[in-house]
Parts: sequence; structure tokens; C-alpha cells
Amino acid sequence: MSAAAGGGEIAAWRRGIDRAAICDRNFTEAVRDWRGPASAPPRDDAPVLAGSALDVCGFRELFQSQLISRHLDLMARVLRRQDAVFYTIGSSGHEGNAMVARLARPTDPAFLHYRSGAFMAERARQLPGAYGQPIDPVMDAALSLAASANDPASGGRHKVWGSKPLWVLPQTSTIASHLPKALGTALAIEHARRIGHVLPVPADSIAICSFGDASANHATAQAAFNAAAWSAYQGLPAPVLFVCEDNGIGISVRTPEGWIAQRFGAMPGLDYFHADGLDLATGYAQVRAAVEHCRRTRRPTFLHLRTVRLMGHAGTDFEVEWRDIAELCAVEAHDPLLRSAMIALESGLMDADGVLEAYEAMRRRCFAAAEEAAGQPKLATLAEVVAPLAPYTPAAVAAEAARRVSHPLPATPAGEGAMPAQAAPRHLTIQINQALHELMAKYPQALLFGEDVARKGGVYTVTRGLHKAFGGTRVFNTLLDETTILGLAQGYANMGMLPLPEIQYLAYFHNACDQIRGEAASLQFFSNGQYRNPMLVRIAGLGYQRGFGGHFHNDNSIAALRDIPGIVVGCASRGDDAVEMLRTLAAMAIVDGRVAVFLEPIALYMTKDLYAPGDGGWLFPYPEQGRAMVPGQGRVYAVDDGNGCDDLVIFTYGNGVPMSLRAARRIEAAHGWSVRVVDLRWLVPLDTAFIVEQARRGRRILIVDEGRRSAGVGEGVVTAIIEGGFGGRPFGRVVGADTFTPLAGAALLVIPCEDDIVAAAAKLDA
Repeated sequence: MSAAAGGGEIAAWRRGIDRAAICDRNFTEAVRDWRGPASAPPRDDAPVLAGSALDVCGFRELFQSQLISRHLDLMARVLRRQDAVFYTIGSSGHEGNAMVARLARPTDPAFLHYRSGAFMAERARQLPGAYGQPIDPVMDAALSLAASANDPASGGRHKVWGSKPLWVLPQTSTIASHLPKALGTALAIEHARRIGHVLPVPADSIAICSFGDASANHATAQAAFNAAAWSAYQGLPAPVLFVCEDNGIGISVRTPEGWIAQRFGAMPGLDYFHADGLDLATGYAQVRAAVEHCRRTRRPTFLHLRTVRLMGHAGTDFEVEWRDIAELCAVEAHDPLLRSAMIALESGLMDADGVLEAYEAMRRRCFAAAEEAAGQPKLATLAEVVAPLAPYTPAAVAAEAARRVSHPLPATPAGEGAMPAQAAPRHLTIQINQALHELMAKYPQALLFGEDVARKGGVYTVTRGLHKAFGGTRVFNTLLDETTILGLAQGYANMGMLPLPEIQYLAYFHNACDQIRGEAASLQFFSNGQYRNPMLVRIAGLGYQRGFGGHFHNDNSIAALRDIPGIVVGCASRGDDAVEMLRTLAAMAIVDGRVAVFLEPIALYMTKDLYAPGDGGWLFPYPEQGRAMVPGQGRVYAVDDGNGCDDLVIFTYGNGVPMSLRAARRIEAAHGWSVRVVDLRWLVPLDTAFIVEQARRGRRILIVDEGRRSAGVGEGVVTAIIEGGFGGRPFGRVVGADTFTPLAGAALLVIPCEDDIVAAAAKLDA
């Protein structure tokens, strides 16, 4: 795009009815028509206006940040018509958030919503080099708008406000889903000193998160506010600054007048401050009071920042079609950039020509940056797109997983002496318990938390004794809210710790799924690998509890996990596998920053026998340190018959493994077949090469999937087999029904059973 072409486009745009053009024209006309008295230029250290807490130097810099933000918006509206930029949700009317950036520090972790252009411009100023090297907020934003691979925030994956050196963790187009992890980060900052952890930021940092008035009503936001107040009620420091940028409207839905002030002005546990974000001279002292209060008291603080929304929600929002012109004009009259121009004129800092020159110079700068950004490379291959999504360095992960604890371990929760002294084979619960004990000893930065995990030791005693062994600062209960638990995990991970959160049942995960799907799992992707939040999430789930508890205690909705890009999910059916898998999952989190999930089959927790009561066939010894599992590696139960091919291969996982082994005996007896049972063990991602190799070794194929027929694990196995060229063999599936799990004995009607496997195999005897 040439400068001349850009100028022509601007002229055509200004002749239209676009409200961006009208805001642009309003500014230039108001400044040109100003007729106030001339004043002597004030000193840099003088108040910009009488009584203001903001000095002239500060105002000058804040005004420049506001100009940057405004002209990035105007540039985006113009160039979207040329397909030169790909995002038009702007910050116009919210430029007052530059005050928050100026009064906070660039080491205060910030989680920003999409109207934060002025905040980013002002924070960039706080690092050496100002707007030259190393950070140019105009060029950085232009690269992001152009979806360039050179975008320093996301590498062209999304228009996000983010910066590694500025401690702005990238968010997508969030609807308050970032608030729980902002609170988690604040709690983590304070928690660090209690466990002797060295933070990546100063110990007196605060966490900042911004959001709109409409988003404040979202359930996720309410969870964060409640958890913050819950923490404050107990005297637990939580230095989080909630910045509600109240423009009075969410897309087209108006916020009732006074709602935010009434809702949060007297909420116990949240310290409320109001600031005028439309007037730098007035609002500065109010913002400063909120920031300083949060840093000094370490309490959750709610800053209600008055803003307006100019130019509609986004470039595709033509407000004139649904909003009265008189109302639009009234909103535009409160343009904060126009008010800043009047302050510059009234104070004598600038004359009208100086303001207009600064305004037009910034326009030229933004268009020049856009022209340069348009020529920068884009993401061109799928490999480039997904590169930061799910990093995996096999050698480093294997070495970390095999690394032994370098110091003597404390006594195990079961009182058996130093880990891993265990003479007798044990069931799954004890094996997971001792593996967690080992991980807590191996990683001093590891924290285990959730509902009931402390003194009670969990609903199924899986965490029994860990609170006693490691203390309440490392093993602790949370409030009953899965959104908060997973937000807390992200906060701890952001501060360099290793969170081991527990979700009590798989059904409860659905209440907070977006904290993993939209937030935790996306961070490496949208930050181009610059930020990571390693965690190992334990989830008890699956069915076969003999009808106890109904759906919420027999949830087989594995598809909710399999649909999340970038995570890794393991499901062990036996104790020794669980230990080796947990070592590997923790190593993947530590080494590659992965979001790892360990799915625990509740019905197998206490299982001891396999074929007959008292046979102890499902008890296994604790694997010695140094042994770990390769991600994707399954376990094969088979006897080599010498011909390299079994009559039947059964693919399964979790509860299906011991069930299929029992069925295999019956099938072998009835048909004289050799049967191979394959425990997938790793459900996300499926190891397709392993599946194809096992399918190649079978004359018949059967999939036993306790997930639902339309949404389980089996579809992935089927796809791998067909794409691997083995779909023509006799083939069958034994799966759960497409229904919720009922109570009592009826539960066994909707999930696979041993007889179903035997019957399905008989159908393949052709």
C-alpha cells in the first residue's frame, strides 16, 4: 500500500457515515476551533491542570500513548477494506487505561482484554529504549493486525495484546475467562514466600486484569470475584487489581445505569475504587490510589474505570443501524482523546497546531508501520502454525522422568519408611498415592490442591497422608469451584511452580472445561511459545462403580478432553503403569511446559483381583525410580504364538483392560483363538503408528470403548486403522450408549460389559 493510496482511502472513508470517520473529524474540528486563552507553557514537574495529581511530563507521555492507540484503531478500520489487516476490535474510548499501565510496573503480570492499546503503548515506555529498540508498540501492533509471522506477541496466530518482556500474558477475545488465572497469579505471588520459591517477578508485584462491564456478569468472572473475596475473608493475601472498564454496553446490550457500582461498590472482600478514565487530569489520582492500595495491602482491589465505547464493538458493527444518532453523538462528545487535547490546550502545553501535528504525525507513523507490516511474512505451513502448540523434546523428557530424587525421601503416608520401599504388590490407589509422594519430594515447587485433598486425603483416599508429609503450604484444600481450581493452577504455573490440581470427578471438569481449553492449553500457542503454564491435572472418572452415584460419579465423556488442542491425556488401568505415567506427565510439564491430564478410573482404585476372587491379579509392585513410560506407548497383553499374527486384537483402555482380559479367556476357550489385548494408556494424542502396528498383527479387530458411541476414544482408533490400510478386516466396536449413566443396576445397561465383548467377538467368527 503506497502512501498516496492510503491517503485516498482515508479521504473516501472520511466522506462516509462510518462513526470512526466521524470521531476522527470531530477531533480535528474541535481542536482547530478551540478559542481558549493562551497560557504560558508549564514546567514538566508542574500539575498539568490546577489540583491535578498528574504532572506535565506524565500527561505528555500518556497523551502520546493515547494517540498511538487511537490511530492504530483508525488505521485498522481503513486497511481492513483492503484486506491488509484482519482485526478491528479497537480500544477507542478506553484510552484511559494508559493510566493503569503508567502507575503499575512492567513486572506486574497483566491479563488484558482486547481494548488495551493505550495500556500496551504506555507499558512499553517503561522499559529502556522507550519507543525505539527493543519495543516499538506501533510496529508490534501493526504486525499483529497484519497476522505476520514476525508478530512478537503470537507469531501471527491471533491479534492479541501480549509481550514477554512487558509481562503481558496473551489473551484471546476473552469474555472474562482470564480472571481466574489472574487471581491465581496473585495468590501464587504471595504463596511463593511460604514455600521458599523464587519468583520470576518481584515479591511485591500485583496481578492486573482488565475486562468490560458486560463481561463482569459472566459466570467465570463471578467465580473469580467470589474466590478473591473468599480469600480476603480468611486473611489470605491476594494482590489482584480487577480493572472493570465500564463503557455501559456489551455489543448491543446495555448495562443498567449504576449496576457495576452497586454490584461491586460494597462487595465484602473486594476493595472498591472509582476513577474517571475519560479525563487524565482527574482520573490519575484515583487510579493511583487503587494501584497503591492493592500493592500495599495485598488485598483484592476493584477499580471501576469510567470509559466509553467509540466506533462500535468492531468494524463490522454499524451502530447507526440500531442506535439513535443522538445517543451516538452524546457518547462521542465524551471522547477521552478529545478531552486530553483540551487539557493540552488549556494548560498551555500545546497550541492547536501542535496538537494537530502530533495527531497527524501519529497517523502517518501507524500507516507507515502497517505498510511495512503488510510486506512481512505470514504463516505459510501447517507446521509453522502448530509449532508452539504441543512442544515435545523426547530425550529431555525421558531424562527428567527417569531422574531420581536426589535426597532422602520422607516416610510414605502409609508409614512404610523411605520411598519407594514396598515389598508387596499394591492396588492403584496406593500406587498413585506413593507416586504423588515421590513427585512432591522430587519437585519442591510442586503444589497439590483441590477439594478434600488435605487432611481427608481425597474422596477415595488417593491423597491420604500427603498433607501430613508435606504440610499445608504444599497440600491444601480449595473452595468448591473447579473454575477456581484450574485458574489457581494457571496462576501457580505462571509463577514457575508445578501445580498438581485435582478435579474430584470427570463430570465436574465440564463446569470449568474452558479454563483448560480456552486458557491453559492455548497460552503457548497464542504466545508463540514465549509463555507456558505447566501443570499436571488429576481427574477421577469413568464408570463401573456398580451403579453408585449415577451420572456425576460415572462420567464417561472423554470427548471433552480429546477435543482440546495441545494437551496430553494419560489413563492408567493398573498401579505400576500409573507411577511410570505420572513421572512422564510431570516431566512433560517441567521440560516442555505441557498441560498434562491424568485420568484415573475410579472403579479400579481398589481393584485387587483379575480373574477370580483372591487371585491378586491386579496388584503390582511399585516401579523403582528411573523407570518411566514413553508418551504414546501402550501395553500389549499377548502370548507370541510364533506366527506373528493373533486371531483377535482388542483395543481398549481404563476399565476396559481387565474386563477385556477376562473376556479374552472366554473367547480363547470358545473359539480356540489367540487374543491380543492392547491397552492404549495414552488417549490424547493417540499413537497412530502404535495402533496400526497392533492392528496389522490381528486377523480380526475389536474396540472396547467405555466412552459413548458417538463421542469416545474408539473413533480415533478406527480412523487410525482405516487410514493405516487395515480397515478391510473383520471389525467391531463395543461402546457405551449415547445416554447419561443412570443409578443402581441400570448403569450396567449403558456401558460395555464382559458379555458384550464375548458376543461381539462371536460375530467376527466368520
